Amino acid sequence: MKVLLINGSPHKDGCTYTALHEVECQLQKHGMETEILHVGRQNLQPCIDCKKCWGKGRCVFDDIVNPAIEKISAADGIVIGSPVYFGGITGGLKTFLDRAFYDAKRLYSGKPAAAVVSCRRGGASTAFDQINKYFLISSMPVISSQYWNSVHGDYPDEVKEDLEGLQTMRVVADNMTWILKSIEAGRNAGIQPPVRENRVKTSFYKPHN
Repeated sequence: MKVLLINGSPHKDGCTYTALHEVECQLQKHGMETEILHVGRQNLQPCIDCKKCWGKGRCVFDDIVNPAIEKISAADGIVIGSPVYFGGITGGLKTFLDRAFYDAKRLYSGKPAAAVVSCRRGGASTAFDQINKYFLISSMPVISSQYWNSVHGDYPDEVKEDLEGLQTMRVVADNMTWILKSIEAGRNAGIQPPVRENRVKTSFYKPHN
């Protein structure tokens, strides 16, 4: 089984990577195959709501997002990490996720996912919630830990001193492994994913006079 870890930080070897690497090492101890995809420094076109991706699972802008959609779809689980910028995730990661999840989110249904955030001091909870929103709208089981999935530190060496945060990352990996193996055991026992109803969409508006 394979877990894809996505680093939304512009610093390839920074605090967010340090957290993701802790998750990765623990996953590997459980025999999981892993890959870290760095998207934080990509020059990405924001989603323009053109709807040309609908039914295709591919964005009209042909850059790193489309290969990433394929990687997410092929992985058994995903972990997405970001530093905290003004109480939220990085702009680059939001652009990436908006496009990677617009139509393709239907391809990720049932795939376990975890959010990981790093901050110097505050804002971790809101950034954590922001990433989880993408999972929750996509019918993806959200992987928890013993605390909210965050580490603290202004530099990687400081993150390495956050012993509780690092342990939280290892528990993320433990829980991800347990859920993936449980899904595999269920599949082998003949348990199938739920059959989805046709999507119903309701918009709320006031009629124009």
